[in-house]
Amino acid sequence: MAKTDFDAVIVGSGPNGLSAAITMQLAGLSVLVLEAKDTIGGGLRSADLTLPGFVHDICSAIHPLAVGSPFFRTLPLADHGMEFIYPSVSAAHPFDDGTAAALARSVVETAHSLGVDEQVYQNLLEPIVRDWPTMAADILGPLRFPKHPINMACFGLNAVLPVTQLVKRFKTKEARGLIGGMAAHAIQPLSNLTTSAIALVLMTAGHLRGWPVPKGGSQTIANALASYFRSIGGKIETGQLVKSLRDIPSAKVVLFDVTPKQLLSIAGERFSPIYRKQLEHYRYGMGVFKIDWALDGPIPFTATECQQAGTVHIGGTFEEIVETEQLSSEGQHPDRPFVLLAQPSLFDPSRAPAGQHTAWAYCHVPNGSTLDRTEVIEQQVERFAPGFRDRILDRHTMNTMQMEGYNPNYIGGDINGGIIDIGQLYTRPVIGLSPYKTSAPGIFICSSSTPPGGGVHGMCGYHAARVALREGFGLPVPITLTTG
Repeated sequence: MAKTDFDAVIVGSGPNGLSAAITMQLAGLSVLVLEAKDTIGGGLRSADLTLPGFVHDICSAIHPLAVGSPFFRTLPLADHGMEFIYPSVSAAHPFDDGTAAALARSVVETAHSLGVDEQVYQNLLEPIVRDWPTMAADILGPLRFPKHPINMACFGLNAVLPVTQLVKRFKTKEARGLIGGMAAHAIQPLSNLTTSAIALVLMTAGHLRGWPVPKGGSQTIANALASYFRSIGGKIETGQLVKSLRDIPSAKVVLFDVTPKQLLSIAGERFSPIYRKQLEHYRYGMGVFKIDWALDGPIPFTATECQQAGTVHIGGTFEEIVETEQLSSEGQHPDRPFVLLAQPSLFDPSRAPAGQHTAWAYCHVPNGSTLDRTEVIEQQVERFAPGFRDRILDRHTMNTMQMEGYNPNYIGGDINGGIIDIGQLYTRPVIGLSPYKTSAPGIFICSSSTPPGGGVHGMCGYHAARVALREGFGLPVPITLTTG
């Protein structure tokens, strides 16, 4: 084999790119990460977007999948500055009567708050929480025969359902709203198959370890991954925009933390016609319109649970969320959109000057929309927190195209790297024996456009690196994933 500058080059320094780089470096290879921006992190960057002293997470803010990631848990990231803070309530869901449903750490406590739905909730969630250690690596990985098929089958019977079917088991607005808000993270119509899977995974993560905020901002997760990678001999170069394969130093393998659209632009001429055509037909989902606020005090939510939650799902009843998500998927802009809101400074005072606060929110919009949704988002927050707008000191907004300009992986504002529906849940980005291999020898894809998809967990990068180690070097993976 000809001598190369590096054994492996990773293009992109998001959580999946850094995870792939760490895995390959631990195998004894020489690894370089190339990042187009001046700051590493992809969707993990933080910055003063509004006023001096207010630290905002530009993309992701709350990290239930990071704290429970089987890959991250193998790494000494705490030694490299990563620290999580756990709100007393993981997520809350307010209603117009001033009450709210809440996801507590305990299944029993959450179930007890749901009235007549208590036993139904326990029957649904307790087996998943109990069996999660046996299923996590399979759920957060490529399609394959599971190590514990009976447990996976029991989970799958519920997970494959549209959430519109799953909630028929529940009678109360609290249970139905709570589950609907969880499923809306899927960023697709809630009548789609497998939308229950998103809800069940997120609720299980909350019951096992909570929905934490990273102290100091999401940037600290990227910084910890990069610090560890460098400590074991890895190299990172920022400000290195890769437009073609000619921009990459010579390497035995190259892994791309990009979506199919960018991969085609960079390396399309190296792919077979069939593979290229499959990438061209890859589907992206709805985008997001995002707001960051600097506030002179906490958001005055009427419901106490919302005042104690790191995340608040704002959308009213289950039926209302179903309607607005459907409208958004059809290219419309509903007047009362589902809003996902985070308030990290309630728990991390380093995010804002003393007595002041930050908040972060987005709603789903048609892919590529440039319509300003500031007014409708703030009306939705005001609906459940009267006086909220009086506390706004400054705001920063990003429409879908500004999101894509900031992070090219967010095509049309799609933060999941492509829609995660039944057609692309495990067959992302193409149908094949390995979703991480391309048709070109030595070229792999490790982004959220591969299983298990979006979220800060690093599992796409880890699994892609496993394949690249085997295919490119005949090496086993150097990490045994932890569960539990």
